[in-house]
Parts: sequence; C-alpha cells; structure tokens
Amino acid sequence: MSFFRRSEKQNSPIKRERETEMGIMMSLSSIVVLMVLLGQGIGKVSSTVYKVGDLDSWGIPIDAKVYSKWPKSHSFKIGDSLLFLYPPSEDSMIQVTPSNFKSCNTKDPILYMNDGNSVFNLTQNGTFYFTSGHPGHCLKYQKLLVSVGTYSAEADDALSPSSSADADAPSYQNAFGSIPLSQKSSSSPSSISAFTTVVASLACAVVVGAIM
Repeated sequence: MSFFRRSEKQNSPIKRERETEMGIMMSLSSIVVLMVLLGQGIGKVSSTVYKVGDLDSWGIPIDAKVYSKWPKSHSFKIGDSLLFLYPPSEDSMIQVTPSNFKSCNTKDPILYMNDGNSVFNLTQNGTFYFTSGHPGHCLKYQKLLVSVGTYSAEADDALSPSSSADADAPSYQNAFGSIPLSQKSSSSPSSISAFTTVVASLACAVVVGAIM
C-alpha cells in the first residue's frame, strides 16, 4: 500500500504540470481567436462611401479644379466606394483609360453607368479614371482621377491640360440641392486601443488562472 501511495505522490506534480500546460495552450488559442475577430471587425467598420467632390451632384464644376483637388484631400483604400449623384436624364459616369481621360475621348468606355446614383467600388490598388459620358462635359473638367495605394506618374500626366472646353455644354452644379449621405464611421485609434487593452487583460487573467 505504501508503494502505491508513493507512486501517486510522485505522479501528482507531473499531472498538475500537464494540466497547466493544457490550460496555457487553450488560453493562447482563445487569444488568437479574439485577435482575429478584432482584426475583422476593424476592417469592416473602416470602409467609407465618398460622395464624389463632396458636391451636391456630379456635374460640370464651377471651379475647374474641383475634381482635381478633391482626391488629394482623401486617402482612398481597398473597400471604399465612390458615389456619383446626377440627374439620370442629363448625365452619366464612365470609366475610361488614361489616354482617353486626358483627351476626353468618351468612346468605348471601360464602364458606363447612367442610373443617377452610381456606386463604384474600389476593389484593388491602382489609378481609376472617370469622366462624364455626356458630350462636352469632360472638356469642361467634369473628370475625376482616383488613386488607391501608390500615386503614379501616369496619373500626373493624365491631369495635364487637354483641348479647350466646349462652350455649349450646360452646367447644373446644384441640380439635386442638398443631399444628405450617411458615412460608415471608422473606429478611432483610442477606441481600438481600449478594446485591445481589455482583450489583453482578459487573456492574461485566463493564463494566470490556468497556471494557478
């Protein structure tokens, strides 16, 4: 009987050590899952819908530099979207090549949209070129260049002046009036940091409990 009792006493520390190791492994797995979920959550709330030009509508600008200045005040990323608002009976939005963007050639566009509420999703890095599909509008600076990721030299070249504007093209800068647009809010660094701290504290508590 004393032999079995001695064996049980010898095995007890080994058993406790194994249980502690198992507890730590489970705790680490929980931390990994929490961090993955946190990363996914941050990625979802950070996407933004931009109303093009921050104007009431996509149209011939009063200021010729409106659409060339606007992209420089924003940092576009994959997952964001561009919203083009305009009277569907009077205008449209087309995506074109860099050369057609510079020359205002609206033939054979990459993409044509004329529903008046056109959304273009930024799904990859690169430079995207847009103009109005209505005759004469591009020549009056209704054209937009948006870069996601690195800004290329090709984009600078496309922004250089083209031929003179068509004086007969109509302008309707405020055709829609004021149109409210709800933006998807992005988490602030402080809130993300606070949440991360809470997750880390809980993880540490779980690990300490497993060791105890």
